[in-house]
Amino acid sequence: MEQFLKNYGHPGWDQWYDALEKLVKDKRAYLDSAGGNFKKFKSVVEKLPEIYPHSVDLSSRAVSIGQSDQLLPDEKDRLYKGLVNLCPWRKGPFDFFGVHVDAEWQSWMKWERLVPHLPSLKYRKILDIGSSNGYYMFKMAASDPTLVLGLEPQSAFYYQYCAAQKYLNLKNVFCLPAAYNELPAMNRFFDLVLCMGILYHRKSPVKMLKKIHDSLVPGGQVVVENLVIKGENNYCLFPFDRYAKMRNVFFIPDLSAMEAWLARAGFSDIRCVDITGTTLTEQRKTDWIQTESLEDFLDPEDPSKTVEGYPAPVRAIYTASA
Repeated sequence: MEQFLKNYGHPGWDQWYDALEKLVKDKRAYLDSAGGNFKKFKSVVEKLPEIYPHSVDLSSRAVSIGQSDQLLPDEKDRLYKGLVNLCPWRKGPFDFFGVHVDAEWQSWMKWERLVPHLPSLKYRKILDIGSSNGYYMFKMAASDPTLVLGLEPQSAFYYQYCAAQKYLNLKNVFCLPAAYNELPAMNRFFDLVLCMGILYHRKSPVKMLKKIHDSLVPGGQVVVENLVIKGENNYCLFPFDRYAKMRNVFFIPDLSAMEAWLARAGFSDIRCVDITGTTLTEQRKTDWIQTESLEDFLDPEDPSKTVEGYPAPVRAIYTASA
């Protein structure tokens, strides 16, 4: 975290530097003293085998680190047990020295839908909001951006990122264990912002989009992936309580409402580049999550509906320019 400030901040010049420096110091102090899951997962990462990977592949569907023959049997067993102790693995897959982490989401499917619509990432500064274990950050790092910064407040996901970065040691990839609302207003700093699977958890989605807009350089791009409902009537679904067993879901827009949100936040050149219903191929229960998954969230008698009776999850990807 401190290296990010050193590399990309300018004391006395960037208006956000002091606030970001305080955030980094506060998070470092918290990680150094935290109990509970943060302490537990930090210990897991620290105990993973110390080894330098002979190879790294960020372009294959799995983020692949090292080779199986690099580890002695007891080291591989220690690595496997450590990675299991970081469950649940939501995004992936990953391959750590021959240990295949079959995550809940086949994230390569979304990546392959998204990547044809991304601008050139070379020399770009990128923000990934809700970056989870860094799967998409690592995929983008293969294109030689200047910076990929992730924000991930959840302890398990943050330390999954730390586990991968322990071996990858990518000099242009950083993650802060912070929520987006903790990040100071870094106006006109980023070239690209990814906001995927986040907006429907927000009570004020347009306010968040406006902050994203202001953080982009003129002409910079946002990628928004969000739950949507079918139709173009400028409506939103607002669940009474839960949606697909998720309690913290607020506004699920139709396609017109999503476009209106982006326009009201100041974006132009708004395009919906993909609409895909979530399938049991893309999101499913594996040994690496130990929790319920999509099949448990759908009506067993009618999988076109959630267990609450709402339309089953459909996700749209939008791109827009600041």
